[in-house]
Amino acid sequence: MHRSLIAVALLLLAPLASAQVYKWTDASGTVHYSQDAPPQGTKFSKVTTNGTVQPLTTPAPAATSNESAAAMPPAPIADTPENRNKLCASLKADLATLQGSAPVVMQQGGKTTALNNDQRKQQTSSAQAQYSQYCQSQ
Repeated sequence: MHRSLIAVALLLLAPLASAQVYKWTDASGTVHYSQDAPPQGTKFSKVTTNGTVQPLTTPAPAATSNESAAAMPPAPIADTPENRNKLCASLKADLATLQGSAPVVMQQGGKTTALNNDQRKQQTSSAQAQYSQYCQSQ
């Protein structure tokens, strides 16, 4: 139950962070979620912001000093009514989770931590600002 809550919270908050989430299971059977790719040679799946999971893949070889994956910005998403509706639905779900009484957990610095009141208020404020900007006409 606790792990399911963590997974749901991470998936709901992923659009706020606008980051790729990786999921993998280590040798001892522990499931990990992270914004950083798992260790080389580990099979992993990429969790998308709409809740689907891409198939298992192995990570790409480490980038050389001339190449940097961080230097490449993510591809922009087209501002279509369908994408806008998905964003607004995700923001509504995020706000409901953040405004609820249940604990909310996030992946921060490679560790899963529960949000304290200040962090929760900050995330709520960010989600409300995004909702006001993108979803007021809906």
